[in-house]
Amino acid sequence: MSSQRQLTGLDRLLLQADRALRTLSPGSPCHERLSPARSVDEAELSDSERRHAAGLMRVNHSGEVCAQALYQGQALTAKLPQVREEMEHAADEEIDHLAWCEQRLRELDSRPSLLNPLWYSLSFGIGAAAGKISDRVSLGFVAATEEQVCKHLESHLQKLPAQDEKSRAVVEQMLVDEARHQHAALDAGGARFPGPVKGLMTLVSRAMTSASYRV
Repeated sequence: MSSQRQLTGLDRLLLQADRALRTLSPGSPCHERLSPARSVDEAELSDSERRHAAGLMRVNHSGEVCAQALYQGQALTAKLPQVREEMEHAADEEIDHLAWCEQRLRELDSRPSLLNPLWYSLSFGIGAAAGKISDRVSLGFVAATEEQVCKHLESHLQKLPAQDEKSRAVVEQMLVDEARHQHAALDAGGARFPGPVKGLMTLVSRAMTSASYRV
């Protein structure tokens, strides 16, 4: 009986490079779950409503790019195997969101943000640094990040055109999943970040949101 070869550090680096390319290349993400918007009829949107919906979905797509990079960076430097596996599993679930947002952007005759490579690089570095500090900090950063994402998604449900049920269906399912990831990270032993740290994260998040909405 042959045993599965243990991955080396180089193996993991190559896998992360492959994930990065698939995350940043349009049409590459392979989702496991079908889009929650698949059975929802397309609504009549004015040009301004379509542009606005596309801007919000572009922000959501960029957020998923950041999530992929964050989890991958943390998985690379996680100290405990079970934490690494948790990060990799969470990244796999986020691929669904990435694919759903990209599909919705195409339906809205739009595209992902041109700044995604920058967001990916920054998020990967932050994730790897958090994992280097400790698994508890790494998991805590996931929880705090997912809390920020949930706030954005809740605000987008208020900002989307009322008749755009397709975008709304995607955002609603993403909100359910992100809230679950937040609680799972805390239950796994993640540190609860203090208010000032979360406030700084909010400022950074707003800058990313504003830029991705437009570019």
